[in-house]
Formats: sequence, structure tokens, C-alpha cells
Amino acid sequence: MSPSKKAILIASFGTSYNDNCDRTIGAIERMAAERYPDWEVRRAFTSRMIIKKIRERDGVSIDYVTDAMDRLVREGFDTVVVQPTHVMNGKEYDDVVRIVSEHVGNISNLRMGKPLLTTSEDYDEMVEAVRENLMGLVGERDALVLMGHGSEHYANATYSQLQLKFWLSGMGNVYVTTVEGFPEFDDTLALMEGRGYENVVLFPLMVVAGDHANNDMAGDEEDSLRSVMESAGYGVRCVVKGMGECPGFREMFMDHIDAAMRSL
Repeated sequence: MSPSKKAILIASFGTSYNDNCDRTIGAIERMAAERYPDWEVRRAFTSRMIIKKIRERDGVSIDYVTDAMDRLVREGFDTVVVQPTHVMNGKEYDDVVRIVSEHVGNISNLRMGKPLLTTSEDYDEMVEAVRENLMGLVGERDALVLMGHGSEHYANATYSQLQLKFWLSGMGNVYVTTVEGFPEFDDTLALMEGRGYENVVLFPLMVVAGDHANNDMAGDEEDSLRSVMESAGYGVRCVVKGMGECPGFREMFMDHIDAAMRSL
């Protein structure tokens, strides 16, 4: 009998910011390769637009999830764990599940890892990761505002649940806001009003610090989160750094890979 061929497919939305990609998605992939030396670690993106941009700009081909799965089948992998780097169980994750499910039967042992925030325990781990990795940036009279993407998908409720988890854990100066969902920037300003904050630290609730972090959060436009906070009278510090750069957040993805492997 031939030895088992095992692979971990890290499925990310993707980014065209190459340096940020290496410090975030690349760091997650390297941690997985070190943690699971008997497994081959591969990359796939879920954004065809980003795949196209990188191919045309850099001449580098990155697999869409469908292509990555087809390649694993052709190359005879019989044990595969697909781990998304998405924050929540939203549309992008649904797409990955749909694609992967089409290969049930083509790969003998096939499992999906869960997005970053899935179980109640995941939220608790996120709270602790923020406490350990980010709260050192926040002064006594400061607020920390985490900016997520937001979505029309029902999974957008993730942000409200995370907000409650922070407050119930005693981190009353931590706020969650979104670019394209709820809470909106104005909602977060309303929650902060009258609390006596002088300064605000902004951090992207995103694995990669790409367009949204650089423009919607830290940009110069009047509707960026930085500009909105400055207009409200706060001193603002932007930390343009994806969660994938922080070991605590990367460790959460390793926990999800572990869980998927235990179910094999």
C-alpha cells in the first residue's frame, strides 16, 4: 500500500499587497507547515479579482479554491484539511464549503476547518488574543476600535456578538465597527460618546491589512474611520497591521486545523 499523501489547503480571500500577504497569510501557512511537518501546505484564494490582478501584475499564478482542489485530486492526495482564514461564516466561507463538498468521494479523507469566529469558545479566545496582543497599545483614557469588513450576510451578527463578549469580559473600552455592515462608524461613535476618551487606537479586524485597512480605516478621505474619529475630536493612532501578523490570532487557526484533524 502506498503511503498517505496529506495536504492542508489554506483558503484565504487574498490580497494584492505582497508584503502584507507574506506577513499574514504567509505567516499562517508557515506556522502550519512547521506545526504539521508530515503535511504539505498549499495556498488558494477565494477572490478571482485578486488572483487576476496578481497574475497580470506579477506573473504569479495563485489557485482559486476549485483549481486547488482539482490539483490535489489529480496528484493523488487522499487526506486533505481545508482551513479558511476568513473571520466569520459568511459568503466567502459558504463558497469554500460548496466547492470542497463537491470533492467528497474524490478524496478519501476530507475535512473543513472552521472560520476564526465560530463557537462561543472562539469568541473567548479572540477576546484573550486582543487582550494579550493589542491592549498594550491602549492608554488609560484611550479606546480600541476594531474595524471589520461587514456584510449583508446573516453572519454579520458576528460583530455584535464579539462586541458583547468584549464588554462582558471587562474590556469596556474596546469597540467593534464595520465598513459595510453593522455597527457602522456612526453607531460606534454613539456608543463611545460621553465615556471621556481622549485618543483612539484603530486596528483592522481582518487577517490582512489590505485596501480596507489602508484606505477605509487609515486613509485621508473624509469618510475613512480615521477621519470620522478625528472629526469627533479624538486623537487617532492607526495600526495598519493584519491579525495574521499576531501570533495569538495565528494560533487560533492552528486550533481549528487541530480540530479538523481530530475528526479524520
